[in-house]
Amino acid sequence: MNQPNENETIWVTQEAYDRLRAELEHLTGEVRADITAKIAAARDEGDLKENGGYHAAREEQGKTEARIRQLEDMLRRAEVGEKPADDGLVEPGMKVTIRFAGDDDAESFLLGSRELLSLDSSVDLDVYSPSSPLGAAILGKKPGDTATYEAPNGRTITVEIVDAVPF
Repeated sequence: MNQPNENETIWVTQEAYDRLRAELEHLTGEVRADITAKIAAARDEGDLKENGGYHAAREEQGKTEARIRQLEDMLRRAEVGEKPADDGLVEPGMKVTIRFAGDDDAESFLLGSRELLSLDSSVDLDVYSPSSPLGAAILGKKPGDTATYEAPNGRTITVEIVDAVPF
């Protein structure tokens, strides 16, 4: 799997973008206010060293602020587009099925960004960035085509495109 770098564009549908935006607004609004109130109430109880409520609220605040930063970053890099056409052409936003040369088993993954999967927790797919060696090699290919790329370990790998459908 390939993690996108901090400047890489993230392809998302309008629906996914709207969900991310709504989550950000929820966290920066009512969730932040609730945590601030919990911290203030715990402070009023006195000694903070042994105040479990205070420490739990501060931990919750840290996790919430980290998620806010993550969402802000994703939205900053997001490129909103329509779902790709169901024409079999490999492009971002497609669930791609490949077969490695010499292997009978096929593997499926999402070509795009992990953020698309995080919106549907019932989906268990690996995610490859279009700029990863595999992703770049298969872009624009159709079922039946083969592609060759160099793995990070220097090995040359050949894959056959079995299928490509919109995610």
